[in-house]
Amino acid sequence: MSLTYKDSGVNIEAGEKLVDWLRQSSTSSTKASEKLKSRQKNLIEGIGGFASMFKAKFPGMKSPALVSCTDGVGTKVLLASHFSDFKGVGQDLVAMCVNDLICTGGEPLFFLDYYACGKLNLDSAQQFLTGVKEACEASGCLLMGGETAEMPGVYAENHFDCAGFSVGVVDATKRLGSHKIKPGDKIIGVSSSGFHSNGYSLLRRVFAHDLDEHKDLLLTPTALYVELAGQLRKKVKSLKAMAHITGGGMDNITRILPENTKACLQPWEMPQAFKMVKERANLSWPDLLITLNCGIGLAVVVSAKDVEKSKKLIQAQGFKAIEMGVIEKSLNKEPSWEGLENGLS
Repeated sequence: MSLTYKDSGVNIEAGEKLVDWLRQSSTSSTKASEKLKSRQKNLIEGIGGFASMFKAKFPGMKSPALVSCTDGVGTKVLLASHFSDFKGVGQDLVAMCVNDLICTGGEPLFFLDYYACGKLNLDSAQQFLTGVKEACEASGCLLMGGETAEMPGVYAENHFDCAGFSVGVVDATKRLGSHKIKPGDKIIGVSSSGFHSNGYSLLRRVFAHDLDEHKDLLLTPTALYVELAGQLRKKVKSLKAMAHITGGGMDNITRILPENTKACLQPWEMPQAFKMVKERANLSWPDLLITLNCGIGLAVVVSAKDVEKSKKLIQAQGFKAIEMGVIEKSLNKEPSWEGLENGLS
């Protein structure tokens, strides 16, 4: 009696069909922005080969430097499997990478994904990759390739995991970061779309008894900040730094602070979803603030003179702009919670 690879749980034909579908859907897309069209001109070889190739031509940059990011979606994938709803986590995967990348002042060029599952379901994988593709289009970067792995025995039949890889470019002479920040600079928060894709090991327990009731809340995909970042770079000369608020919550702000400074944060209006988690899990305010994004998806640091201009640009992109606080001199980088707990609502 013979035993084939397919008998062992791996369907090569299904994988080839998925690659063919993705190649065709990518080349037939009519949603390409001018930025994305310019990326496509640099594409030498993409989906379907052994590797992808991209022309490294960056006119107008004095000192072009490549920027690379990788991330995943965490245990939010379990909720996607539970609800058989996969498109949103495709956007999550792209957002978690490109939102990190823009904090350097760079622009994403291309993206690759890794999708691993126990048994390849074409409909589920196509939902996921549609989310990836559309998020790439919205971020002006190419989906250049990836990998699909069918791994019976490692993943349960209806379970999967994913990882994303984004490469971008920044002019090193114009990069953002701690080297630009000074005491007196202001921090402006950009609203999140919800929980994004952090804290789901806690959230799945918090909502375990009424999961179906909160499906839309829990599966809302991570906001994409690439277009906003581009507008800020172009129009706010004093833009100093940006922090993507992901795992670790407000502690992410410390990652952009220079030595001998700290972020003194002031209260902001907390979205109801986060207050519900605080109450259900009986979390302290500090625990909540270092676990979830608490309504802030991106923190932007600018000179005080450009606060109002920055807020208008943020609002014009459809986000709320929240004045979060100021950078002050300090021997301790930890964010200052003084007065914050009593003012949060």
